[in-house]
Amino acid sequence: MSAREAQKIANSKNLDLVKVAPQAKPPVCKIMDYGKYKYEMAKKEKEARKNQKTVDVKEIRLSANIEAHDLNVKANQANKFLKNGDKVKVSLRFRGRELSNTSRGQGVIREFATLLEEVGVVEREARLEGRQMIMILAPKNT
Repeated sequence: MSAREAQKIANSKNLDLVKVAPQAKPPVCKIMDYGKYKYEMAKKEKEARKNQKTVDVKEIRLSANIEAHDLNVKANQANKFLKNGDKVKVSLRFRGRELSNTSRGQGVIREFATLLEEVGVVEREARLEGRQMIMILAPKNT
Protein backbone atom coordinates (compact mmCIF):
# COMPACT_ATOMS: atom_id res chain seq x y z
CA MET A 1 0.00 0.00 0.00
CA SER A 2 1.09 3.58 -0.36
CA ALA A 3 2.87 5.46 2.38
CA ARG A 4 -0.07 7.89 2.79
CA GLU A 5 -2.56 5.06 3.36
CA ALA A 6 -0.26 3.41 5.88
CA GLN A 7 0.23 6.73 7.69
CA LYS A 8 -3.57 7.25 7.87
CA ILE A 9 -4.05 3.76 9.37
CA ALA A 10 -1.27 4.40 11.89
CA ASN A 11 -2.76 7.78 12.89
CA SER A 12 -6.23 6.27 13.31
CA LYS A 13 -4.81 3.66 15.75
CA ASN A 14 -2.62 6.27 17.56
CA LEU A 15 0.52 4.34 16.58
CA ASP A 16 3.69 5.16 14.62
CA LEU A 17 4.68 4.11 11.10
CA VAL A 18 8.25 2.79 11.36
CA LYS A 19 10.46 1.89 8.41
CA VAL A 20 11.86 -1.60 9.05
CA ALA A 21 13.83 -1.95 5.81
CA PRO A 22 14.15 1.46 4.10
CA GLN A 23 16.60 0.16 1.42
CA ALA A 24 14.18 -2.47 0.10
CA LYS A 25 12.16 -1.86 -3.07
CA PRO A 26 9.45 -0.96 -2.04
CA PRO A 27 10.44 0.11 1.53
CA VAL A 28 9.03 -2.11 4.28
CA CYS A 29 7.19 -0.35 7.12
CA LYS A 30 5.53 -1.53 10.31
CA ILE A 31 2.79 0.05 12.41
CA MET A 32 3.82 0.00 16.10
CA ASP A 33 4.18 2.08 19.24
CA TYR A 34 7.75 3.29 18.70
CA GLY A 35 8.26 4.52 22.28
CA LYS A 36 7.29 1.11 23.68
CA TYR A 37 9.55 -0.59 21.11
CA LYS A 38 12.56 1.56 22.11
CA TYR A 39 11.86 0.88 25.80
CA GLU A 40 11.74 -2.90 25.25
CA MET A 41 14.94 -2.84 23.18
CA ALA A 42 16.76 -0.85 25.91
CA LYS A 43 15.48 -3.34 28.49
CA LYS A 44 16.78 -6.32 26.44
CA GLU A 45 20.15 -4.63 25.96
CA LYS A 46 20.45 -3.92 29.69
CA GLU A 47 19.60 -7.56 30.48
CA ALA A 48 22.23 -8.78 27.98
CA ARG A 49 24.86 -6.52 29.59
CA LYS A 50 23.93 -7.82 33.04
CA ASN A 51 24.41 -11.45 31.98
CA GLN A 52 27.73 -10.69 30.27
CA LYS A 53 30.92 -11.70 32.08
CA THR A 54 33.88 -9.38 31.68
CA VAL A 55 37.27 -11.06 31.79
CA ASP A 56 39.84 -9.26 33.91
CA VAL A 57 43.58 -9.78 33.62
CA LYS A 58 45.25 -10.19 37.01
CA GLU A 59 49.03 -10.00 37.30
CA ILE A 60 51.37 -12.19 39.33
CA ARG A 61 55.01 -11.07 39.59
CA LEU A 62 57.80 -13.54 40.11
CA SER A 63 61.57 -13.32 40.29
CA ALA A 64 64.19 -15.62 38.81
CA ASN A 65 65.44 -16.84 42.20
CA ILE A 66 62.12 -17.43 43.98
CA GLU A 67 61.91 -20.14 46.64
CA ALA A 68 59.56 -23.12 46.30
CA HIS A 69 57.22 -22.04 49.11
CA ASP A 70 56.90 -18.51 47.72
CA LEU A 71 56.16 -19.98 44.29
CA ASN A 72 53.39 -22.15 45.81
CA VAL A 73 51.86 -19.11 47.55
CA LYS A 74 51.81 -17.20 44.24
CA ALA A 75 50.36 -20.27 42.49
CA ASN A 76 47.54 -20.48 45.06
CA GLN A 77 46.73 -16.82 44.45
CA ALA A 78 46.70 -17.37 40.68
CA ASN A 79 44.55 -20.47 41.25
CA LYS A 80 41.89 -18.27 42.91
CA PHE A 81 41.99 -15.83 39.99
CA LEU A 82 41.60 -18.61 37.42
CA LYS A 83 38.69 -20.18 39.32
CA ASN A 84 36.93 -16.79 39.28
CA GLY A 85 37.23 -16.80 35.48
CA ASP A 86 39.98 -14.17 35.20
CA LYS A 87 43.09 -14.43 33.07
CA VAL A 88 46.47 -14.32 34.80
CA LYS A 89 49.50 -12.48 33.45
CA VAL A 90 52.66 -13.97 34.93
CA SER A 91 55.58 -11.60 34.70
CA LEU A 92 59.10 -12.44 35.76
CA ARG A 93 61.42 -9.44 36.02
CA PHE A 94 65.16 -9.89 35.61
CA ARG A 95 67.35 -7.52 37.61
CA GLY A 96 71.01 -6.86 37.01
CA ARG A 97 73.02 -9.89 35.91
CA GLU A 98 69.99 -12.19 36.03
CA LEU A 99 69.31 -11.14 32.43
CA SER A 100 72.34 -13.12 31.26
CA ASN A 101 70.81 -16.34 32.66
CA THR A 102 67.24 -16.32 31.33
CA SER A 103 67.02 -20.12 31.25
CA ARG A 104 66.58 -20.11 35.04
CA GLY A 105 63.62 -17.75 34.69
CA GLN A 106 62.20 -19.95 31.93
CA GLY A 107 62.34 -22.90 34.31
CA VAL A 108 60.56 -20.94 37.07
CA ILE A 109 57.75 -19.95 34.68
CA ARG A 110 57.41 -23.54 33.38
CA GLU A 111 57.18 -24.84 36.95
CA PHE A 112 54.53 -22.19 37.73
CA ALA A 113 52.51 -23.31 34.70
CA THR A 114 52.69 -26.97 35.77
CA LEU A 115 51.40 -26.03 39.25
CA LEU A 116 48.31 -24.51 37.61
CA GLU A 117 47.74 -26.96 34.74
CA GLU A 118 44.57 -28.43 36.30
CA VAL A 119 42.73 -25.06 36.46
CA GLY A 120 44.43 -23.06 33.72
CA VAL A 121 45.84 -23.37 30.25
CA VAL A 122 48.74 -21.41 28.77
CA GLU A 123 47.24 -18.90 26.36
CA ARG A 124 50.55 -17.28 25.42
CA GLU A 125 53.90 -18.95 25.96
CA ALA A 126 56.58 -17.20 28.00
CA ARG A 127 58.46 -14.59 25.95
CA LEU A 128 61.26 -12.25 26.88
CA GLU A 129 60.20 -8.63 26.41
CA GLY A 130 62.99 -6.30 27.45
CA ARG A 131 63.87 -7.16 31.07
CA GLN A 132 60.64 -9.11 31.64
CA MET A 133 59.46 -12.56 30.71
CA ILE A 134 55.69 -12.63 30.27
CA MET A 135 53.25 -15.55 30.04
CA ILE A 136 49.44 -15.43 30.01
CA LEU A 137 47.25 -18.14 31.54
CA ALA A 138 43.53 -18.50 30.82
CA PRO A 139 40.97 -20.46 32.85
CA LYS A 140 40.34 -23.98 31.60
CA ASN A 141 36.87 -24.60 30.18
CA THR A 142 35.33 -27.61 31.92
